[in-house]
Amino acid sequence: MVRLPVLLILLLWALAACGAPATPQTLPARPQASSPPAVVIDRSCRGDADCTVKNVGNCCGASPACVNVASPVDPAGVQARCQAQGMMGVCGFTEIQGCRCIQGQCRSNPAPADALRRPLTTNPETDP
Repeated sequence: MVRLPVLLILLLWALAACGAPATPQTLPARPQASSPPAVVIDRSCRGDADCTVKNVGNCCGASPACVNVASPVDPAGVQARCQAQGMMGVCGFTEIQGCRCIQGQCRSNPAPADALRRPLTTNPETDP
């Protein structure tokens, strides 16, 4: 009779070992560091004198665009967001011959079809 309780204990122990594992405890998601807000580029204008070419930046590097003369730009911030999000960009850009105010928006003058250029290795706003 002593064998029966011992066998029952061994059987229960073996069944407990085969049971489902405990639910793993998950750690709460770590909040991602918030990046600074993106600069809002102002392309509004009332006349051609309100427009100029500035480097607005993209994931590849320099990206000149026609914007309002008072518009803030942050090419370094654009690149930082691209890197943080693992994004890449298309390199090269169309050379801008000048800017005009068209229907209240700064637009580039049409450039010749062969005006595609390689990315700049210097920053036209800070390097002479």
